[in-house]
Amino acid sequence: MRAYKNKQELMDEITKRAELFIGEFDDMSEARKDTLVDGVDRTPAQMIVYQLGWMRLLLEWEEKENSDVLVQTPHDDYKWNNLGGLHQSFYDLYKGYSMQELQREFREVVGNVQVFVGSLSDEDLFEPGGRKWAASTPANWPVWKWVHINTVAPFTTFRTKIRRWKRSS
Repeated sequence: MRAYKNKQELMDEITKRAELFIGEFDDMSEARKDTLVDGVDRTPAQMIVYQLGWMRLLLEWEEKENSDVLVQTPHDDYKWNNLGGLHQSFYDLYKGYSMQELQREFREVVGNVQVFVGSLSDEDLFEPGGRKWAASTPANWPVWKWVHINTVAPFTTFRTKIRRWKRSS
C-alpha cells in the first residue's frame, strides 16, 4: 500500500484520483449507466455508488466518534463478512439517481472527505490509535490507511473497470 509523506500529499492524491475517476463518466449515456457487461462486475452507476457508500461510511464513523457514539465497522447493520449486503444497501440508496446527480454527489462527498482529512492532526492521521473506529480491527490501522483504501485505491482500480466497461459496450 502506498504511503504518504504528509497530509497534503494524501489530500492532493485524493483530489487527483477522484477527478480522474469521475471524469471517466462525463460521456456516459444515461441509458447505459445501469448496464452490466461481460468481464466487469458492476455497472457504471454502481461503480460511483460504491465509492459514495464507502466515503460516506468514513464520514459517518468520524461523526459518530465525535458524538461519543460507539462505532461498529463497517456498519451497524452489516459485519465484515456481509459486504455484499452492505454494497447492496448503497445501490438501493442511490437507485434512481441520474448520472449527473451521481457525479455531483460524488464531488460533494469527496470535498467532505477532504475537509475531514484536513481537520485531522498529523498524529491523528498517521499514528495508530488516532481514532477508535480506525483501531476497531486487529490491524489497528492509522486513519490515513482507511482513507486511502476508501478513496485513492478504489478510484484507481474502478477507473480500470470503467475503461474495460467502455471497451466492452
